[in-house]
Amino acid sequence: MLLLLVLPLLGSSIMVPETDFLKDAKVTPGKLEFLRDSVRFEVTGTIPIESALSPRNPEIKLLFKSSENSLFFGDIELVKGVADYSYTKSVVLPYEPWMEGAFLEVQFFQGKKAQPVAFQKKILARGVITTPLLAKIGRVNPDEPIPQVGLFIPTGAMDVDLSRSKEFLIKFDAGSSAIKKNTANTQVIADIKEFLTENSSVVSFRIIGTQSPESTEGRSSKLGMDRAEAVRKLLAESNISVRDSLLEIKSRWNDWFDFRLQLRGYEKISTQRKDQYYAVLLDGSDYENQSKALRKIPGFNQVANDLFPGLRAARIEIVAKPLPGLDQAQAALLQKALDENTSISELDLADWAIAGEVTPRLEDKARIYSKMTELFRSVIPYNNLAVVKMRLAQRTLDQATKDTLWQEANALLYQASKIDTDPYVLHNQGQIMVLQGDTWGAYKKLSDASVLTRNQDFLKSNESLRGALDIMRGDYKLATLRFDYPYSEAKDFFNKGLAYFLSGDLVNASLSFEESVMAGRNYGYGFYGLAMVAAESAQVEVALLQLDKAIHASELIYQKALVDPIFQEIREQEGFFQIFRTSSTGVEN
Repeated sequence: MLLLLVLPLLGSSIMVPETDFLKDAKVTPGKLEFLRDSVRFEVTGTIPIESALSPRNPEIKLLFKSSENSLFFGDIELVKGVADYSYTKSVVLPYEPWMEGAFLEVQFFQGKKAQPVAFQKKILARGVITTPLLAKIGRVNPDEPIPQVGLFIPTGAMDVDLSRSKEFLIKFDAGSSAIKKNTANTQVIADIKEFLTENSSVVSFRIIGTQSPESTEGRSSKLGMDRAEAVRKLLAESNISVRDSLLEIKSRWNDWFDFRLQLRGYEKISTQRKDQYYAVLLDGSDYENQSKALRKIPGFNQVANDLFPGLRAARIEIVAKPLPGLDQAQAALLQKALDENTSISELDLADWAIAGEVTPRLEDKARIYSKMTELFRSVIPYNNLAVVKMRLAQRTLDQATKDTLWQEANALLYQASKIDTDPYVLHNQGQIMVLQGDTWGAYKKLSDASVLTRNQDFLKSNESLRGALDIMRGDYKLATLRFDYPYSEAKDFFNKGLAYFLSGDLVNASLSFEESVMAGRNYGYGFYGLAMVAAESAQVEVALLQLDKAIHASELIYQKALVDPIFQEIREQEGFFQIFRTSSTGVEN
């Protein structure tokens, strides 16, 4: 009797597991992706039919939602089979920015019709991979450097390399960093002033303190730097000023480099003997081993006596060039034409074009090119004034002002196109279309521009923008071909890496992203690219390291990394949230 009483009690405690009606629901691809201006995916699944737990009036609905917006797809048609209901839903959505951080959710309803609350829910995907939209096309983003847009028609005056380099030597007594006020050093200062007067545009200015391999010189590595600092102070006292960004101060110690430079012009030994020295100096061994080998060469003591005093010095290396542009008389004629209301000028088109090209301020360029449209029927002033308008538009956050400047630029480019068909005009029209969102119209303009010229400098810029549009259009393989030029800007290397990454070539992608980093250490997109490559290669620690560097460079990158599905797997790591917590407090790792 007791056994009969216990059995019902045990039976009442047994829980029947609830059926997971959305267990088979999935989305293909597993991570939603932006492709050619849309998001495409397919949702499939089955609802099991079991005799005891068969759903009543089952319904499947789909929701795509973010904090900003949402889309309901309504009921998905169910096909009843023997053991289950099956469903398939293919979706093509025009991409909108809110979708990047949205989630895709499938919902299951059963029971009475018009149930307000889903019986079960399942998130199928979080976010949308929008990697192609990272392509740099000239858009201005907050807290990032303003991208340069538009191409001026060049005169060629700025392309001529007039750079000249010259070295000057200030000598010191053995073991000393005090500058002697002698005739030789006074003459060096005078020579530097003369060189800078003739070449006032300084490219680089380097002061290198050196030490000879003598006991009085080699006791401390500090001596060379002390000499360099003494020379810097002497230059300042002599009214020779150099911008800090151009000035480099360094020293060399326990290094045979400067000895090798002196040996090149030393004429007291034979060529065969010099070759013995060079064999040692270029063998790649360390300083001490080279010292021992050099001292074994016959006649070394005499060579040392002659050359070592020249190493007790500070070497000044200057690269500079004369300022391009008009001479004083031409500049006066230019100013006269600008100030007077006249339709004639004593300067020709080339003079005016050079004046506009070498003038640094956009406002001054605008004044010159505007006057040129009155004086000359030429594509140059209309195109170049349009570029000024485009670059002014980059500097304003007010969209109405930006639109007005783009409109004015387009009007000028239209006037230029009536004079002649020019690749620069087509490129600039395409660039404005890109910024206005008309990527397909822009692509046609840029393609036409590339056909009209073989100028490599132009093609480098035009194909770079064209390649960025290829990325956005989904033609990743074609995009890789666009970047076959010797680029120097971080954005171009990044776009190149992006093309390789999206085409599946992670090796070349990584190389290009590294080049982007080297071209601009503060340009966070190169680091972001390296993080994407590492994430795709399941190198979690590397991905976190590169991502940490990327998010410190830009708020836009910071926000994107938080939702980018590329980092979905590593987002579960504690280290992922740690780098964001550190960044948000403003503390560098």
